[in-house]
Amino acid sequence: MWNRRQGRLRPAGCGVEELRRRRREREAALRKARREQQLVSKRLLREDALEETGGGGVATILGEAEIQQFLQLAQRGTEEKEREKALVSLRRGLQHPETQQTFIRLEGSMRTLVGLLTSNQALLQLEAARCLHELSHSEQPAVAEACLPATSYLLTYLSGHSSDFIELCLYTLGNLIVESEAVRRQLLPQGIIPALAACIQSPHMAVLEALGYALSQLLQAREAPEKIIPSVLGSTLPQHMLQLLQPGPKLSPGVAVEFAWCLHYIICSQVNNVLLITHGALSTLELLLLDLAGAVQRTEDAGLELLACPVLRGLSNLLTEAAAEDVGGQMQFGDERVVAALFILLQFFLRKQSSLLPEGLWLLNNLTEKGPAYCQQLWPGPLLHSLLDILAFSDIEVVDQSLELLQLLFLYRPEVCFLPRLPRPSCSNQGYRPWRSVRQPSSRIVCVLSRR
Repeated sequence: MWNRRQGRLRPAGCGVEELRRRRREREAALRKARREQQLVSKRLLREDALEETGGGGVATILGEAEIQQFLQLAQRGTEEKEREKALVSLRRGLQHPETQQTFIRLEGSMRTLVGLLTSNQALLQLEAARCLHELSHSEQPAVAEACLPATSYLLTYLSGHSSDFIELCLYTLGNLIVESEAVRRQLLPQGIIPALAACIQSPHMAVLEALGYALSQLLQAREAPEKIIPSVLGSTLPQHMLQLLQPGPKLSPGVAVEFAWCLHYIICSQVNNVLLITHGALSTLELLLLDLAGAVQRTEDAGLELLACPVLRGLSNLLTEAAAEDVGGQMQFGDERVVAALFILLQFFLRKQSSLLPEGLWLLNNLTEKGPAYCQQLWPGPLLHSLLDILAFSDIEVVDQSLELLQLLFLYRPEVCFLPRLPRPSCSNQGYRPWRSVRQPSSRIVCVLSRR
């Protein structure tokens, strides 16, 4: 694999351009896989469920007759309390998939529920919205499409005054968006993106977190790169997102996680990453990386990985853009703080979150695309010892990425190979034994890993 010529070690048939080509192909495949896998989830708000069920009552499956009875009581009951109670009972029943299917098959049921949603009585309106929220959580696309008549009203209520009601509407829309292309087709011309852009100025953290969730669901749609993301980039959303991601005492962890994923999805689409770089996305993600490195030194909170993952991915992808080279004054990746922060995170991932090791190595790989001058800054430093420790890991992707990094290090800094003796990696007890041997550079460098 390795040829020695003129005192230097060069990879035979595998130069820097070849490594870059392979890495670009791998990154493209990863982006495609993430889009196709549709890594989505749905949110369900049931904060007051125990209180409403009398401290632990079990919701029952409703038949057609019971659904009709509750709808009639909610619509024509003589007392507001009675009408509200009927909707509460209906909502509890709608927690069951069987009741959901019965509800959407029942003629006029959705029309009645939408009528209650648009009533002038706040409590009835809220309970009707909660019924829709239960329906939006269904895993059946037919249920989401049955909610189409309500989406325009949910969108209108985003400009209301009740933060709790706005939060509920946002989560409901987010659930419906991800399940049905028909819902997305209806919401886009109705102005969902301008409505979200208006909501992002809310002072309520719960509203902003719900907004980030709804937007992230929208950005994961298959048609997003062509039909959604250009409109998002043309709005004020990116600037406000980056402001909300600025580290500091006002940074909300929940809000930061949601909008970091939003930023990641936009970057992956490659629609207009130059615009994001112009708005300061690189510097924002760099600051978040430094902030995360400081946080893992202060706490062992397992929730940190929820933010670390999109930050590492977004930063890795932006580094592949040619425009990233044009903002050297804006962001100095040669700054040793960035590399130091990355290695602090890698050490944390080794101990606590091994699933994130590929993300950190991916970022480090993309940094080495910056050429010999940058790679030379990585040595002397923690790079070699960290990579040797990681080679004892059981994850094949992690080991593969580490070997590529070592290959680039040896290519740009061949003197690293002539150390008197390379330290052995620590035994990780994760399916591999330690290295059997590390040969001297005069012959091939052989890293032998064996399974137990």
